[in-house]
Parts: sequence; C-alpha cells; structure tokens
Amino acid sequence: MGRAVAQRFADRGDSVIVTSRTAARADTVATELGGTTWGLAVDLSRPETIAAALADVREVDNLVISAITQGVNSLADFDIGQAIEAVTIKLVGYTETVRALRDRFTPGASVVLFGGLAKERPYPGSTMVTALNGGVSALVKTLAVELAPHRVNAIHPGVVGDSPKWRDVPDHPHVPRTPIGRLVATAEVVDATDFLLRNTGVNAHDLFVEGGLLVT
Repeated sequence: MGRAVAQRFADRGDSVIVTSRTAARADTVATELGGTTWGLAVDLSRPETIAAALADVREVDNLVISAITQGVNSLADFDIGQAIEAVTIKLVGYTETVRALRDRFTPGASVVLFGGLAKERPYPGSTMVTALNGGVSALVKTLAVELAPHRVNAIHPGVVGDSPKWRDVPDHPHVPRTPIGRLVATAEVVDATDFLLRNTGVNAHDLFVEGGLLVT
C-alpha cells in the first residue's frame, strides 16, 4: 500500500521519498516509481536509528507510514520475539518517525498512519495485529493533540483484492458478506489516503475502506 501511495504522488509530479530497511531496496523502488523520487534506508524495528536516518530530509508536506510485519501470532502459540518486533515497528517506530520529522513539517503538513480492519474484526492468529491496529487508532488521537495544528489520521483498509497477498486467492469469504459485492481495490485505498492528507477538516479520524463489511 505504501508503494501505491508513493506512485500516486510521483505520477502527479510531487517530490517523493520512499523508505525501506535497506538502501538498495529503497533505491530500486524509487527508480521504478520514476519522477522526482528518492530512496532512503529507515528501519522502524530499530527506532533509536530513525532520527539519524531521516537527518537529510529537509521538509515534509505529507507523511504516510504503512510499515508492518506480516505473520500469524495467536495466544495459543505466542511468538514473543515476533510480537516485540511488531509492536516496535507499528507503535514505537511510527511515533519516533513523526517525532523526528515534526520540526520539518510545512505549515499545512498532514500525517496518515496505516492500521487495518483487524482492529474491529479479529481473526484466528490476529492477536497482535488486532491490538496494534487498535493502538494506531489511539495513537492518532494523542498525536493530533500534540502536533496541533497539524492533522493526523488513520486509515484502516479491509482485504485489498488486487494486492499481492490476495489477488490470487479465489472465492474470498469476505466477498459475499461485503455490500458492494467485491473486495476493495488498491486504488480505493490510495484515494482514501490522499483524501485524508488533503482534506483540512478531517483530523484524529479512523477511516475504514472495506466496502461496508463492518455493517454486515
């Protein structure tokens, strides 16, 4: 999702910085995105290194953070190491990234943090994912207060049907339960992210992009 958001802004001529844990990966993606795009190595699993990694960023109009670790982690088969890494990235890493960049926010700068539908709809093995996405919801509220007048919002996508994780999965069980009759698309998540960044009246908000699944 982060890459798709970056592509939207690169395509419209904005200056974009994309990050990855390694400089090689970040540079490769920046080249693929085209336009005025740079790659930067930033490892949210090592929050003590974030400020130094972002030292060369001069100013920020919009900040989107979508990093996550993928994996099932149930209470019955709890992986403590995986849980600590996930918490570090999603909550500590997100917070430190915002803190490190806040003095370079332009007057209208806005922040969007990625959560997910598991916040409201747990599934087997989502113990940490559900908890972390709930944490993102709480985080945007306190950050919106601390960063005022800058806006901070969260986006919570459902199952994204054309994403690499789900596009080859047939007959997803969410489809018949979703009022729009299909899974949401990457372009819809990107458009919703853009909306949160540019609409100056929306702040400290959780936006769900899930086709209405929450009402069924």
